[in-house]
Formats: sequence, structure tokens, C-alpha cells
Amino acid sequence: MTSSPTRRTTAEVAAVHRIGDRAPHSAFTDLVRHDGRWFCAFREGRTHLLDDGVIRVLTSTDGRSWTDATTIRQAGADLRDPRFVVRPDGRLQLLAAAVTGASSRTFDTLTWLSGDGRAWGDPTPVGEPGVWVWRAAWHDDAMYGVGYATREPRFARLYRSADGIDLQPWVPTLFEGGYPNESGLVFEPDGTALCLLRRDGDSATAQLGRSVPPYRDWCWTDLGVQVGGPALLRLPDGRLLAGVRLLDGDVRTAICAVDPERGELTELVALPSGGDTSYPGLVWHDDLLWVSYYSSHEERTCVYLAEVTVTG
Repeated sequence: MTSSPTRRTTAEVAAVHRIGDRAPHSAFTDLVRHDGRWFCAFREGRTHLLDDGVIRVLTSTDGRSWTDATTIRQAGADLRDPRFVVRPDGRLQLLAAAVTGASSRTFDTLTWLSGDGRAWGDPTPVGEPGVWVWRAAWHDDAMYGVGYATREPRFARLYRSADGIDLQPWVPTLFEGGYPNESGLVFEPDGTALCLLRRDGDSATAQLGRSVPPYRDWCWTDLGVQVGGPALLRLPDGRLLAGVRLLDGDVRTAICAVDPERGELTELVALPSGGDTSYPGLVWHDDLLWVSYYSSHEERTCVYLAEVTVTG
């Protein structure tokens, strides 16, 4: 691994802009740069959890002035937690959950493809019913996605696909115990895979998983802290950052340093946030960490974009 566990990293919020506030509840973001433009996707709805969710995609050239790229709807479904995947063929891919049913909610993972970030075409179901593929990333010639069971028995599962569409179970039980669910996933240059996994049962402490090709066997470290909405990003110099919700004391969205060797997650800076908050998207661009996230600290639940300087 190329990360430097003894290197001291510091971070500071340089700027924050509110970019999504038209709906009563705007949340669950992701962020990507594609063909020289920014794209930010998030859910719009009346509340945190209701059957009217749509996916709004905004675009920008400079990260400050944003316009609509598209709005994605699915009749009879609450679309939740959009996640971008940058494909090796130059297209963008979007993953999201379609939640249907009032008394007995069912979860299916859908995906859309786009060449320009504006026209997304028709949705295609991927993975398995009831297993929410929450985050995915390409490495070499395959896409890997981490999904989690939305009903008992609870488990996390690793999928693999050669085309990003036909997701097949690669590790049927990636993790079980403590209700594992949301995840961040990155690959190191040497092929090592790292997974930051949220848990909501037992002690509810997050887990950091590590594996080498072919990613059949994983070693897990308990980080000893509870997180929500995790995202992982490897910087060009090898340092590993996470964007998470922290619940120790005031609830907040924070940028943290991750030390895989020591099994430590260290808060670097808290973003302006509180209450209903988190689900960041992370992009490193022009020597800055750009972070999309949502928060209710200004009464309404809105989407924000932060620029964070990282030194050390």
C-alpha cells in the first residue's frame, strides 16, 4: 500500500455553497466530474422517507453556478440515494434504489447510463431484489458493487460485473452481524480493495474491510466509531479520506482521515451541518477536496457543496 500512516493530515473548509433547496427535502447526494463539468445528483421529496422521491441531477462548469441537467422519475416508486459510477467506456452510470409498497416496502436497485450526464435513458434492474447495491466502482476490467440485504437475515454482499449491468454475487456474504449496510469502496494502485462499512446493530461500529485480487477473502477491522452515509476517496498522494456522518456529540457531516494500517478513522474537519445530514460525494480537483452533502442545520433540508483544503 502507498498510504502513509504516520503522516499528519489537516483540513479546513474554504467555502460552502447551497446548491439544492427547491424541494421541501433535498438529500442523499453524490458528486462527479465528467468531460470538464460537475454533476451532482440527489433525491428530492416532501420528507426524509416517503413515496414521492425523484432524482435531481444538477450540472456546473465552475462548481458555483448550477443548472438542471435532468430529473429522473419512476412511477409508483421512491427513488433514493443516487450514486455515480465512472465507466471505462467514457459514459456515466447512475445507481439508485427504487422503493415501492406502503405497508411492505420492497427495494430494487436500478441503473441508468448516460454519455453526457443529461440524457439517462431507461432504467435497468441490477443485482437481486431486496439487496440494495449502494456503492460500486470499476477496477481493471470489472465493476464491483457492495449491496446489503434490506430484510432479515441482514448481510452485505459483493457483486462483480464485466459490463456494469449484469451484477453477479462474487462474495455472497461479505459481512454479517450488526446490520451491515451502506459502504464506501476504493481500489489502491496495487489492486488492494478497501471498504468502509456502516453498521446499525449491536455496537453499531463501522468496519474497514481489506482484500487483494480476486477479492474473495476479506479482513475486517472494527473502527470503534459509528458512521452514516460513508464515502471513501484516495488522494493522488495515497492518503485515504472518508466523508461520513458522526454521531458522537453533535450530529455532523465530517471529513476524516482513514489509516488502514492502524485501523483508525480520525476527524479532520466538520462541515457546516446538523440534524438530518450526511451522504457526501467526494471529488479531488484542482488540489481541493470538493464535497457534496445535505443538511438541515438551516431549518430546511438542503444540498450543499463544500471546498476543503487538505494539507500535511
